[in-house]
Amino acid sequence: MNRLMRTDPLDDFFRGFLVRPVEYGNSADVPTLKIDVKEVEKAYVVHVEIPGVRKEDIHVAIDGAVVSVSAERRQEKDVRDGERVLRSERSYGKLTRSFQLPQDVDESQSVAKYNDGILNLTLPKKLAAQSKRLTIQ
Repeated sequence: MNRLMRTDPLDDFFRGFLVRPVEYGNSADVPTLKIDVKEVEKAYVVHVEIPGVRKEDIHVAIDGAVVSVSAERRQEKDVRDGERVLRSERSYGKLTRSFQLPQDVDESQSVAKYNDGILNLTLPKKLAAQSKRLTIQ
């Protein structure tokens, strides 16, 4: 005896779509800033990998406990007459990374140094405001 079954090709498509998310492109191709954050007694020490960027193209912004680092890697036109580029794998453009620390940072005492492709940030913790007890008159 012959058993006929009706199948819809879209059933398999939607079943797979709802089970696992679809990824567009390769996430390894997207350059990101890699960071290490350490906490010492009175400060946070942050190391950010930013190779191939001039220090003039790096910007750090501090807003309370949120630290934002942005950098721009510029493409250099170093092709001379008679030369042609066979392969170029370096990425260019603007990179940004923001992260939140457990405590507010004292931006007036913060220090940033850039050496050998590593941005070193020393971010002192802001002293917590002491609560003041009011005298009732």
